[in-house]
Amino acid sequence: MWLNTRRKSVVFFTVFGICLVALAVALNIGWILLNWREVALLVLGIVFFPFIIAGLVLNTIFLVREIRRNEQHDSFINAVTHELKTPIASIRLYLETLQTREVPPERRREFYRVMLEDADRLLHTVEQVLRAGRSGDRRRQIDHTDLDFGELVNECIKLARTRTHLDQSSIKYTEFLDDHSRPIIRGDQDELRAAVSNLIDNAIKYSVQEIDIGVELDARNPKYLALRVRDKGAGIPPDQLKRIFGRFHRVPLRVTARVKGAGLGLFIVSAIVKKHGGRVFAESEGEGLGSTFTIELPRAASERNGSN
Repeated sequence: MWLNTRRKSVVFFTVFGICLVALAVALNIGWILLNWREVALLVLGIVFFPFIIAGLVLNTIFLVREIRRNEQHDSFINAVTHELKTPIASIRLYLETLQTREVPPERRREFYRVMLEDADRLLHTVEQVLRAGRSGDRRRQIDHTDLDFGELVNECIKLARTRTHLDQSSIKYTEFLDDHSRPIIRGDQDELRAAVSNLIDNAIKYSVQEIDIGVELDARNPKYLALRVRDKGAGIPPDQLKRIFGRFHRVPLRVTARVKGAGLGLFIVSAIVKKHGGRVFAESEGEGLGSTFTIELPRAASERNGSN
């Protein structure tokens, strides 16, 4: 669907540009051949000139956007290729070692552990690409059920700690509840789990030195829940705060080169949150000063009515 829309836009603006060029040529030829009609041509020129300029400006903007999209697409292909090739090459190397050499049991178990981690990394990359395609499809319906958002966030934190071998002090979780009511929302459990996990994984990846992440769930507002993920990592330049949720976009930081990823995580978060009627935004004082990502989601209608 996305490719068809893009092709239609390319065709439209290409034809539009050709028509504008033809119109400009016709006006110039008319001026030469019909010089005695200077007044009439002057009027036509005054009428059509703003349209020609506006069309050329729009056409230029479109071309610049297409160039940027192509650059992002190329960056995405390179990143995904790297993310796929690296674990495959690692797994192949360990398998060849196990096949050609006698490996002690301790080393063999270590090889198995590394290969399983590489397989998980490979699976994660594939899932990210597939989920980005599903999230970008606005026609796709999601399953809505009432769920405890606090329990879901807690599960994501525990999974992140286990996967990255972190202790509890590295990722601190706090809930702010009103009248001891649970933070119930209506949504797709798998989709929301993916959104929260991507935010936590993003905070871990961009933590420069020590990992010190704070996750807060604020359920004191009767209409919506707010989930905040704070880190003390690489930070975000002010001009990038709105662009970071674009597909394939990666913030141009000094640490970006060593951070693995395809530029899809925050795009997936944004798409999932919007489908659930919420919003997501980022805050940061600048590069190297950490960042805060906030998800706001509407509370379940039954819970709102009950609280009223």
